[in-house]
Amino acid sequence: MSAWIRTSLIAIALMAFGAAGAFAQGAYPSRPVHIFVPYPPGGAVDIIGRTLGDELSKRWGQPVVIENRPGAGGIIAEEALAQSPPDGYTLIVVATGHALNGHFYTKLPYDPFNDFTPISLIGSSPNMLLVRAGSPFKSVGDVIAAARAKPGQLAYGHAGNGTSPHLAGELFKYMAHLDITAVPYKGGAPALADLIGGHIPLTFNNIPESMGQIQAGAVHPLGVTTAARSPVLPDVPTIAEAALPGYDTGVWWGFLAPAGLPADVKQKLANDCAEVAQLSAVRQKLLQLGATPIGSSPEVFAKLIRDEYEKWGPIIKAAGIKAE
Repeated sequence: MSAWIRTSLIAIALMAFGAAGAFAQGAYPSRPVHIFVPYPPGGAVDIIGRTLGDELSKRWGQPVVIENRPGAGGIIAEEALAQSPPDGYTLIVVATGHALNGHFYTKLPYDPFNDFTPISLIGSSPNMLLVRAGSPFKSVGDVIAAARAKPGQLAYGHAGNGTSPHLAGELFKYMAHLDITAVPYKGGAPALADLIGGHIPLTFNNIPESMGQIQAGAVHPLGVTTAARSPVLPDVPTIAEAALPGYDTGVWWGFLAPAGLPADVKQKLANDCAEVAQLSAVRQKLLQLGATPIGSSPEVFAKLIRDEYEKWGPIIKAAGIKAE
């Protein structure tokens, strides 16, 4: 066989291999995609995962299987993802706790930055500072003034140790230099019940759990915790604009894949997730949760995770928050 023929055959083989690779890449996904949800069914993270999963399934023409794997603040599901093949067929929808577990736990079974591929930030939602109807506190400024006048005598309820309402309260104390006692409950609903009953003067809580009581006139929101007002409660000021410039926190949700995901699969997932997040049906579902749809690039989501980790380190340390 001449050198020219050998060279030609090698070139043809390489072109065939390249074409096959391109075909395989274009065919993703060619089988069911599994999405881990690190919390029980029915909560906000589960709703986000199922809502996006349904729309992605329609787009891909493949089943999207939701697997609820609750436990240890999301660590069980995240460890399972970190050990999964980086082929795009196993994903996870995470919330804010993903960026913070390194502060709550002395040791994690994975590296929260290097063992995952950020795909897209799907949406975010504020918490709220709430008082009961008839409260003497009519504004965020009233709460700050009262706390400064009588250090240690005010208390706020929250949904549990390390939850986003708890962190919202601790950031409030940290930035305003206040001495207010944090009172943990087993969920936002019991905290609201004690607020309405007059057992605590304040709570930080999320919009979905609080909206019914707000509409009934039993509780009143003094401010939302994000930098921008909520589209669900546009007349409620932000805490930042009301009294504490720079205050900004909330809860967010996004998709991760294992580390080592091929670049083309990563880009397809990012594009599809971002586009699906803006669909009318998805936007409506997110707005029902009090959330703002986003659909970001992988780079934006990766930066958010790192920024959240660094932002909350000193605050969590000052508050002495550890995993329960």
